[in-house]
Amino acid sequence: MMSYKFATDEMMTKINILKEEFSSIHDYSPIEHVNFRLKSPEGILKKAVRKGCPLVLDDIRAQIQDIAGIRITCSFISDTYRILDMLTSQQDITVLEVKDYIAAPKPNGYKSLHLIAAIPVFMSDRVEPVTVEIQIRTVAMDFWASLEHKIFYKYQGEVPVDLVHDLKQAADVANRLDVKMERLHDQVVALEPDDQAETDILSIAGLSQYALPEGFLSAISRSREDDELPERDRA
Repeated sequence: MMSYKFATDEMMTKINILKEEFSSIHDYSPIEHVNFRLKSPEGILKKAVRKGCPLVLDDIRAQIQDIAGIRITCSFISDTYRILDMLTSQQDITVLEVKDYIAAPKPNGYKSLHLIAAIPVFMSDRVEPVTVEIQIRTVAMDFWASLEHKIFYKYQGEVPVDLVHDLKQAADVANRLDVKMERLHDQVVALEPDDQAETDILSIAGLSQYALPEGFLSAISRSREDDELPERDRA
């Protein structure tokens, strides 16, 4: 279990770095919050028995891929895919499987992105690849999934037909909410004034009070001017 704890720690560090970097560059974070959990030994045993998995450590490692789990909750549907791309593009993460339940929801209405990935854990005497399951979903999807999970376990999997129907309808409502909120967000972003250039000029002017290396400010100004020129006009 120790290696799964370390793998979760490493993956959480990666996610937090992405969150902070994105917030710093874009003044916006696609990640609302992140949760993680490790299956208990009892939970692992129950799942192994249910799957018909031999109670041997190597078999359990190979067949039960959600011993370590992380859930990333985002504001918008597009954010879920953005986070997926960020994670899967990292060189030390080995993608084992991706399931897109947003594009193809489960029959009960469940939506989420599921990423099964292996990450190297550097122990004192070895490097051990450890599998982590990452679920990426919107706030609305997460709310629905949380309620569905409670209902499923309350009825021990035998959910009444009327509740199943109501849950599916609620999933459809949650999806419409996701789509509408993202559309509103895009409209607001489109209306925001583009005052970055003015801010940059003021920032550069404010640097003149400091004892910076000779030519530093002019180099910054030239760099900004080059960025604003069409490609064909650059020297």
